[in-house]
Amino acid sequence: MSRRQNLGRWGEDLAAEYLQAKGYAILARNLRNPYGEIDLLAQQGVVLVFVEVKTRSSRQFGYPEEAVDAAKLEHIIAAAEDYLQQHSDAALDWRVDVIAIRKLKSGQAPEIVHFENVIA
Repeated sequence: MSRRQNLGRWGEDLAAEYLQAKGYAILARNLRNPYGEIDLLAQQGVVLVFVEVKTRSSRQFGYPEEAVDAAKLEHIIAAAEDYLQQHSDAALDWRVDVIAIRKLKSGQAPEIVHFENVIA
């Protein structure tokens, strides 16, 4: 596994722990379909939450949330809609969240920023 893949996996693990601590249930990870990949599928009450996780170890390429542009959002929405069509028993309400994780210097806790309902 590459350094970048390790960083991404670490970020997804951290995001899942963060959501669980906030009372979300993690239903699935790394769901793939013809439209893309959903990093985390969570549930908050009766709402399904499709979560995109972006992790950065430096600001060389900007803040992690800046990587979720209009094209990326289109893929996430298409993947979410495909999932909902395949799982007609899923909750009626759904949203897309982005969790941005900034890995800081060694010994410092990472910064987690949670953007809820980014397509509203």
